[in-house]
Amino acid sequence: MAALTLPGLLRLALPLAAAILFAGTALAQAPELPETVPVPEFNRSQSAQEAAPADVPVPEPRPDVPKPPATDTLNQQDQPKETRPEPPAIAPAPSQKPAEAEPPATAPKPPEKPTQAQGKEIPPDPRSASVPQEKMPEEELACRRRLKSMGVDFEERKAEHDAAVGCSIPYPIALKTLGRSVAIGPETELNCQMAEAAARFAIDIIQPAAKAELGANLKSLSQASAFVCRPRHGGGKLSEHAFGNALDIASFTLSSGRKIDVGPALPEKDAKFLNAVRKAACGPFKTVLGPGSDADHSLHLHLDLAPRRNGGTFCQ
Repeated sequence: MAALTLPGLLRLALPLAAAILFAGTALAQAPELPETVPVPEFNRSQSAQEAAPADVPVPEPRPDVPKPPATDTLNQQDQPKETRPEPPAIAPAPSQKPAEAEPPATAPKPPEKPTQAQGKEIPPDPRSASVPQEKMPEEELACRRRLKSMGVDFEERKAEHDAAVGCSIPYPIALKTLGRSVAIGPETELNCQMAEAAARFAIDIIQPAAKAELGANLKSLSQASAFVCRPRHGGGKLSEHAFGNALDIASFTLSSGRKIDVGPALPEKDAKFLNAVRKAACGPFKTVLGPGSDADHSLHLHLDLAPRRNGGTFCQ
């Protein structure tokens, strides 16, 4: 191997020094590398890598909460920690209003109150089933004999019977007079027992009262109602008129021609006469009603032979 001379060493050192100098300059200009080099994700798809944001946004700073006004008597920060109300973890939900029940399509009707005619408290009147027999009973024949002996003029009428309403008068008569000198009208259809009671009342009570209070004889009676097939006013039980067992007197006519109408306001003598007749009627008749009893009897005197318990009377 040939020995290197000094001129030869210099020729080799110059290019080497130039290379070292160029390398140092290049290293000084190169950017600094991060301390750790990120490891590439080999299993991540290219579309996911492209969709990932380059930088995560930094949230903006929260604005300052305004301080309470200075007029507060006690600042919340000044309250002891034990007395500060802590907010609930979950705000309570408002209670739901109960759903209102929907009304039915048709409101239920209250049970109908039974009327007196439908109720069990008022059984059917047994007299409603009365019909005439083939031969008139002896008590009916005897009643007619008594009427004739008193001078009562009457006529026989055809039996009345209404099964639907309940009216019945199997042996009716039509009165023409209440004795030999007292007439009655218009035609008055009654059962014989009521006709007899009316005739005896006219002869024994009304005639003497007319002479005593008014100084004249009784000439006639004007009736407002006798046999009428109907219930009582207001419904319910059948009226005594439905059995020919009642008589309504509207007025009295004297032999002098003077007429006394039944009413609430009468002259003193007429009122005294009417009161005497009305008072004496309670006993021979089982029901007596007139002016002052009710509005239905303000203009007539009602008399009947209603069968009452223990033979009692109702006079008003």
